[in-house]
Amino acid sequence: MSTKETKEPVNMEEHQEDSLEQETGSDVEQTTQLDDETPAAEEINAENAAITELQRLADDNHSRYLRAQADFDNFRRRTVKEKEELTQYASLKLITQLLPVLDNFQRALQTGGEGSESESFAKGVDMIFRQLSQVLEGEGLKPMESVGQPFDPEFHQAIMQVESEEYDEGIVVEAIQTGYILKDKVIRPAMVKVSG
Repeated sequence: MSTKETKEPVNMEEHQEDSLEQETGSDVEQTTQLDDETPAAEEINAENAAITELQRLADDNHSRYLRAQADFDNFRRRTVKEKEELTQYASLKLITQLLPVLDNFQRALQTGGEGSESESFAKGVDMIFRQLSQVLEGEGLKPMESVGQPFDPEFHQAIMQVESEEYDEGIVVEAIQTGYILKDKVIRPAMVKVSG
């Protein structure tokens, strides 16, 4: 007995449904892949935005650091300059107090009378005056040479205006009180008469 294989008839509708399921399955797979890619793209965009924000913050902090460093450098320079000035003018108060002493010595020398006693007195006072002047000059004190110079309100204090044939207008003709400069700073202007 021979057995024949019987072929079952192929149902076309079932075949179409199978192929439709296969196509639909691959569409679902593609959609799933797209869905997987979309959140990844959003994550990348979010991460890029976060990186941009962090970079901006880093740049801001760097700018603040540079400003703070510059402020500190300026503060340090200013402090060093103030310290140098303090050291340079430390004797200012003492010298200011000694200026009237110099004035009195000058007056005593100018009013010295004649005779042997007054002559020796004048020599002694002159010696003290020179000694004191040398000490003060050693500290950086210089008397102003005012007579014959143009009047300058930074260096001179005019107390009188006088007619003068010897000097042009605006020239100091006489110093009533000597002015002094300590290093490069006027500590007392000269009291002067100015030609008018």
